[in-house]
Amino acid sequence: MGFLTKLFGSNKTDDIKMYLRKEAVLLDVRTKSEYDNAHLKDALHIPLQEIKGRINDIKQLNKPVIAYCQSGMRSRSATKILKSAGIDAINGGGMLDLKQELN
Repeated sequence: MGFLTKLFGSNKTDDIKMYLRKEAVLLDVRTKSEYDNAHLKDALHIPLQEIKGRINDIKQLNKPVIAYCQSGMRSRSATKILKSAGIDAINGGGMLDLKQELN
């Protein structure tokens, strides 16, 4: 663990890699039209507006979650909702950045 990581916590890349090792679910929280236009392979699609109503569905997956959207703003909100419901989740940020992290 590097000095900066000790001071400021782990970095996003390390968090994503750790969650992928834990077989995390990729959760796309964008709108249906955004998802239909493009999405990450094998991503589960639940728009941000539906997250609260689908908490039990997400809990039944029994896996950690990496939430993503277009820019990282909606996925940040989704991550807060998921964490408050006891789901192990991180904000993967925007889809294009996350796609680079996954490659």
